[in-house]
Amino acid sequence: MSEFTKPYTSTVQAGLLLVPTLVVLVAFLYYPAVETFRLSFFQTLLLGTKQQFVGIENYVALATSAEYQKSIVISFLFAAAVVVGTLAVSLFISYLLFDVDAGSSGYLLAAIWPYALPTAVAATILLFMLHPTLGIVTHYLEAATGLTFDWFTSGPLAFLVLALVAIWKQLGYNIIFLVAALNNIPDTLTESAQLDGVGRLRMLFRVYIPLISPTLTFLVVMNTIYAFFGAFPLVDLMTSGGPNNATNLLIFKLYRDAFEFNSLGLASAESTVLFGIVSILMYIQLRFSDRHTHYGA
Repeated sequence: MSEFTKPYTSTVQAGLLLVPTLVVLVAFLYYPAVETFRLSFFQTLLLGTKQQFVGIENYVALATSAEYQKSIVISFLFAAAVVVGTLAVSLFISYLLFDVDAGSSGYLLAAIWPYALPTAVAATILLFMLHPTLGIVTHYLEAATGLTFDWFTSGPLAFLVLALVAIWKQLGYNIIFLVAALNNIPDTLTESAQLDGVGRLRMLFRVYIPLISPTLTFLVVMNTIYAFFGAFPLVDLMTSGGPNNATNLLIFKLYRDAFEFNSLGLASAESTVLFGIVSILMYIQLRFSDRHTHYGA
């Protein structure tokens, strides 16, 4: 084989190795995305077997729907609660684990095991534990406080329960990355700060957080995606969007419109809008983080 044919052969081999990946991406990502965008301009019947072009009417219907506007507000509030709550709690737990010398592996395992549970399994278990009449956690909360925690009928309480469960489920994922980031900080830096009399809390906020800011940026993005897309099983199994649409997140409303009301065109428009919302949030977060993230020398 001549020297001129070797680069061509290597290129062909590399292309052949990429074919399976490209086939999967086209079949399960790009084609569904294009088809979803196309369907958003149609009104469909019988699960899409009958289609009628309606232009932007589906988008107009969403823009003028009070229920959809409420769902957007709820989704943003839910995402803010999950992102902030998950980062705050996981950072606190990770800092405690970082300072532990004996039995750190056991503590770490105990902290991240909820993430290993499938979301549907976790939702089912917590539904029974937090059930207003059957749940053991709810029973002791009511006994200790004298209050009634009937989140089946209280919208704000249902929203709070759903947000707490979503935060609990996502903690393990965040802790894994934060503990790894903290362990990568040089010991000499910690020792120098201790010699200067820097306290533990100040050490976290003034020394450690700037150094692990790239990891925090990554987790903000991933937690945002999780809050908008990954909480569907929790809503479906625990609240079904109620009560009074208090937990009717965009992803759940999209599912109901598509598979319960057989309105694939409207659901496709909702999917396109949801993708646009999350994309814009990602762009804003990454642009903001570029100004405040420390990537080292």
